[in-house]
Amino acid sequence: MADGRFITLEGGEGVGKTTNLEFVVDRLKQHGLDVVVTREPGGTPVAEELRDLLLRVRDDEMVPLAELLLMFAGRAQHVEQLVKPALAKGQWVVCDRFTDATYAYQGGGRGIDDRQIALLEEMVQGPLRPDLTIYLDVPVQIAAERIAGREHDRIERERVEFFESVRATYIARAREYSRIQLVDAAADIEQVQADIALILDYFVGSAD
Repeated sequence: MADGRFITLEGGEGVGKTTNLEFVVDRLKQHGLDVVVTREPGGTPVAEELRDLLLRVRDDEMVPLAELLLMFAGRAQHVEQLVKPALAKGQWVVCDRFTDATYAYQGGGRGIDDRQIALLEEMVQGPLRPDLTIYLDVPVQIAAERIAGREHDRIERERVEFFESVRATYIARAREYSRIQLVDAAADIEQVQADIALILDYFVGSAD
């Protein structure tokens, strides 16, 4: 049985991840692939409970280290119960956010040292890393305008400076790691999805 592939979709708030995640899944299925769709935080029952704990608006502040540890607690469940088994079956896993988001949000946004994140990454994931990451990039002001009319979770309520740091970290990682493909998601949806299609078609072809 052929090995599966692990594809992640990354980006800040308001970049169009939901719409483009559907496009990614449909494009892969057009290639005849068996696709599993999941998300982080979340993806399994325990991890979904931790997601609620992480994103729920509350009066008391969650300290950055607690946030980081909860993220990786959920990831441990997700990786062992869903991601690894699906890949072992030869399925292609498409995940809405993964550890790049932790480096961006808890590292860039919260200021946690990358070395602490890397330690937990190795502990929880071992050698597992995404084979391809599509990063949807939108300037923070445009993204804020896109989500202005919806109810915001705990993290979406952060200041502009927080999201500027998140975006800067994502861009820096895209420059550092060739698996991360940056897509200008401020363009019209037809152009965005044309760019994504090119990335996916090339990746699927090279994986044969």
